[in-house]
Amino acid sequence: MREKLNHLYLDSHERILLLHSLVELKNQLIQQGRYTDCVDELIFKVINVPTKRMKIEYV
Repeated sequence: MREKLNHLYLDSHERILLLHSLVELKNQLIQQGRYTDCVDELIFKVINVPTKRMKIEYV
C-alpha cells in the first residue's frame, strides 16, 4: 500500500516561521540529549522544496 502524500502550501512568511520553529525544536532536542534526525530531515525538505506560483482568488 502506498503512503498517503500530504501537500502543504505556504507563503514566504509562513515558511520562515516553520523553519524557525523546527530549528527551535532541534535545539530543545539537543539540550535534552535526544536524536534530531527526523527534525533534520524536515528542515532539509522545507529548505529544498520547489516554489510554485499560485493564483488566489478571494470570494
